Formats: sequence, structure tokens, C-alpha cells
Amino acid sequence: MHKKAFWIAAASLVLAAVNVAAAAGNERIESFNKAKKLLEQKVYFDHRFTFYCQAPFDARKKITLPEGFSAPKHAKRSLRVEWEHVVPAENFGRAFVEWREGSPECVDSKGRSFKGRKCAEKANASYRLMQLDLYNLYPAIGSVNAMRSNYRYAMLPGVPNTFGTCAMKIDGRRAEPPEYTRGAIARTSLYMEDAYSVYKMSGAQRKLMQAWDKMHPVDQWECLRAKRIEAVQRNENKFVSEPCRRKGWY
Repeated sequence: MHKKAFWIAAASLVLAAVNVAAAAGNERIESFNKAKKLLEQKVYFDHRFTFYCQAPFDARKKITLPEGFSAPKHAKRSLRVEWEHVVPAENFGRAFVEWREGSPECVDSKGRSFKGRKCAEKANASYRLMQLDLYNLYPAIGSVNAMRSNYRYAMLPGVPNTFGTCAMKIDGRRAEPPEYTRGAIARTSLYMEDAYSVYKMSGAQRKLMQAWDKMHPVDQWECLRAKRIEAVQRNENKFVSEPCRRKGWY
């Protein structure tokens, strides 16, 4: 092969590899309003239950709270659905310079500079795409979403439920989710680390996610949810799709 032709071909392969790597995550959705509409209309339209507490909600996002549910804080948010980031936005957002330090684009109407989430949303398209990855968004009771914050997942033996009959526990800066959510949390977390190079779990958190993945295999709803998200976002969560195919559910 001619030397020039060789380098052109090599460059093409590099570009193709970059495109494949980029396509591992969300490349299509940059608007939170669009993300919510897609989830409501294309994914959860026939499975309207919140993630952690399994509370039913209607097409207007009005929640029917489980009997015995209580919220020690943010009670006013308990009757509305909010879209929870299983991997919290802050936990990967701090990898972006706009979140940590700001940007020349991040100046308010009074000329004051700002940073943090609003700046990352405004000035960095890669952050917006990552923040709005549908695989990482789940419907949650607003007060549960608020209290979970960006706390890491952990096992909390001996800690009572924080929300009454809903088996979600918050203690310090740790959260133990109900058993029926742990597999999905694990496969979401592993996907986010695999799809976005800026996000890295701690070694302890990765081991916990790997253990939950093995202990709590996919169910049919998780497979259907992933298939619907793939149809609109156009990328795959292999941590869900591969075991679902083996079961014949994908």
C-alpha cells in the first residue's frame, strides 16, 4: 500500500474507533424536557411505578403513596414523580471543569460568574448528554429522590427504613436501596462507568455493584425497559441486554 494511502486508512480507523466509543453512551438527548417526555411516553407508559418504593403514579405523574409511607424531610415533594439519577449527576459532574471552575459562558444577567451543575449544563454538551442518559434515569417519589441526594450505595444492617413501609434506608451519606432494585442499580452503574470515561467508581463501590449484579439477575421489566430505551436513544446497555438475550427476553 502507498504510504499516503496507508496513513489515510489508519486515520479512518482511528476516527471510526472514536465514533464507536462515543456511541457507547447517549448521543441524542440534550434536553431534560425531552428526556422526561421520552421516558413517560415511550418507556413507562404501561409501567407507572416508582423505582425505590413501587408507588403507582398516573399519566399526570400524581403518585399514590404506599400505605405506611412517611417522609422525615421534603414531605411536600412526596406526591410528585421526579426523575432520579441512579449514578448522581454530581458524582460525575465534578469531572467537568465547568462544574468545578466555571466557564466564560457562565455569567448571569447581573454579570456574575457561576459554576456547578448549571454551568456544566450550559457550557458542555458532553455533560448534558451524560446527565440525560435515559438508562440512568428512574421515576422516584420526590422526597426519596431529595433525601438520597448523591449518597453512595451501601449495605446498612440494623438501620431502620427511612420512609416507613418503603424499604429504602438513608444513614449519613450512605443509602441502602430495596433488594428488588439492587440488580438494576448495579447494571446501570456498570454501564455508566463503561460508557463514559470521565466516570469512575471507587473500588469498593464497583465490587458492590458487581456483587449485586450476580445476586440479583435481570427480570422481564428491566429487559423491556432497556429495549425501549435502546429504541429511542440508539445505544445499548450491554450489562442488561446480554443477560436478557440469554433468557430470551430481548
